[in-house]
Amino acid sequence: MDNKTQKMNIALSLTAFAVVVTIVCVVGIYTFNHREPEIVQGQAEVSEYRVSSKVPGRILKILVQEGQQVKAGDTLAILDTPDINAKQAQANAVLSAATAQNAKAQKGAREEQIQGAYELWQKAKAGLEIYEKSYRRVENLFNEGVVSEQKRDEAKAQYDAALATERAAKSQYDMAVNGAEEEVKEMAAAQMRQAQGVVAEVNSYIEETVLTASIDGEVSEIFPMVGELVGTGAPIMNIAVMDDMWVTFNVREDLLQDLTMGAVREAYIPALDRKVDVKVSYMRDLGSYAAWKATKVNGQYDLKTFEVRAVPQEEVENLRPGMTVIIDRK
Repeated sequence: MDNKTQKMNIALSLTAFAVVVTIVCVVGIYTFNHREPEIVQGQAEVSEYRVSSKVPGRILKILVQEGQQVKAGDTLAILDTPDINAKQAQANAVLSAATAQNAKAQKGAREEQIQGAYELWQKAKAGLEIYEKSYRRVENLFNEGVVSEQKRDEAKAQYDAALATERAAKSQYDMAVNGAEEEVKEMAAAQMRQAQGVVAEVNSYIEETVLTASIDGEVSEIFPMVGELVGTGAPIMNIAVMDDMWVTFNVREDLLQDLTMGAVREAYIPALDRKVDVKVSYMRDLGSYAAWKATKVNGQYDLKTFEVRAVPQEEVENLRPGMTVIIDRK
């Protein structure tokens, strides 16, 4: 190969290298000047509450469907609880017995018992009068020396016995009139109140067999089928409160400069092809379990991830939980 050919090859190589370098530089400059803005991507979230029962039972009816709108107070499901129904019958029977016992204690003896006690008292009073007169006569005769001391003592003993009998009859009559003692009345009243409390408790369990919506919302998920057994506190369904919606972003801390508390940013919802302003209302560190990113190969320090919540500043029609929401970082 002569010198002329070698020089031409070298020239071509240099020219090709220069062209490649130029192309790389042009592409790099173009890419730098026209790079896509970095985005922060999140999704719409909504508050939910879980519908459950305090008592175990079998699903008798489910009166709503997933996706159905419900109002506060609407009946959602009905449970069949034969055990609770049996306890309700028992509690009502105990209450009836306690009520009757309390009425008896408060009312006291019947009229016939009071009348009978009164007649016995009157009989004892009459006997007392007779024995008192007999004792007075014998006492006078004894003082005159007509009868012996033995006769006078016998008359005195009969009088004392008649007096005790009259007092006992009077006590029985007073007891019949006054009724039971205050302690007995209070005990009967307390037993009735206790029975009323048991009935109220059982009735509260009965009310739990009819599950109702506590807040307006949308049925998002139903768990059991009709006929299935559910335990105490087992979830029956979830209700989404559509009026309480926000957007959640998981953001690396190097992208938080424009997402401070209270900051308002424009966001884009691809599913609705709509832009909306959102306001940052909550921010917290996701902790060590979240994704970290090393800033350098040698791991000089790591970037943590934060959960950022933002609330739309206006009602967004047709916005659904799970829809993607994007914030551009220009």
